Amino acid sequence: MSRDILSSIHLRRTDENSADIDAAAEQLGRRTGLAGVLAHLNRQAVRARVPGRAVDWGFRWSDDDLNSQHWWPQGITTSADASDTEDIDGRRLLMTSWYSKGADGRNGGSRVTVVDLDTLEYRHVLLVAPLRRSDGQVELKPLLAHAGGLVWCGPYLHVAGTRRGLFSCLVDDIIRVESTEDTFGYRYVLPVRFAYDADASEGVEKMRYSFLSLDRGSTPPQLVAGEYGVADMTRRLVRYPLDPKTFHLAAHEDGTSRPVWLDERGMGHMQGATVVGDTYYVTASRGRRRLGQMYVGEPGHFRAYPRTLPVGPEDISYWPSTDLLWSLTEYPSRRFVFAMRRSHFHR
Repeated sequence: MSRDILSSIHLRRTDENSADIDAAAEQLGRRTGLAGVLAHLNRQAVRARVPGRAVDWGFRWSDDDLNSQHWWPQGITTSADASDTEDIDGRRLLMTSWYSKGADGRNGGSRVTVVDLDTLEYRHVLLVAPLRRSDGQVELKPLLAHAGGLVWCGPYLHVAGTRRGLFSCLVDDIIRVESTEDTFGYRYVLPVRFAYDADASEGVEKMRYSFLSLDRGSTPPQLVAGEYGVADMTRRLVRYPLDPKTFHLAAHEDGTSRPVWLDERGMGHMQGATVVGDTYYVTASRGRRRLGQMYVGEPGHFRAYPRTLPVGPEDISYWPSTDLLWSLTEYPSRRFVFAMRRSHFHR
């Protein structure tokens, strides 16, 4: 891959809005971090039989979330991404993202869900953008993003923002609000601390950050991103190095983050991609009625595994010690989170 092609796509980090987040915590509630959420998990998922030849086991959401027309699951990440020990204070955790379709006339933005994998208890946390008013008070506005991908790396949660780039949150910033009147009924909110704005050289289409995953097998770890595309849309896959000390994207002297790898030969209908060694595992959807499929290999040399995934597969994440691939589905009444043994797939 030539340097010109790699440098044509880039991200530029915005300033941190830590002062506004501090003010929001003081004015609207108190900062509890992840511990506050884990102490008050308030919903129960249940084990379920999940369609798809490659599925090892999985669960479904509670009935309200399973059937909701308003909230749609998209991204997935786990404590195996967040920590070398693969747990947080001894708990194996999973996070998913959802976006709002505004089916009830309101756009609720996007949210993340924290799941304890041992009990299958969970709780939703609304993603918000702090806004300082002229009177000095801070409002919390729902983050209007598709949230198609999610990576929990160290203390940060990186959220895919499609054409806008990435949004990054510090998990310790989770706030328990006193009043839920302006947060769509959510008691816990997670503010965006900074963003990575998508940009590109003149004449080059900006990258659409449709999904995300983390490659912990590379040195330093790399953020893997890609584009959902059909027909003549671009279907690029990129990889950005992370700074192992800060968990930010590594930046050049001009302040931009640029991929170390880019390939334009992604598959149509890609919904998620993760990398193990030199092998890509790519989920692909096939509409509302047909089972999804997995592509395995490298760009230009993918092998298709049809009917291996449930209907409507989305993002994908890898758990190294168990050698399991995790994914989730989006359609109402058929919403599952599920694990697959990587040994099921061969190049």
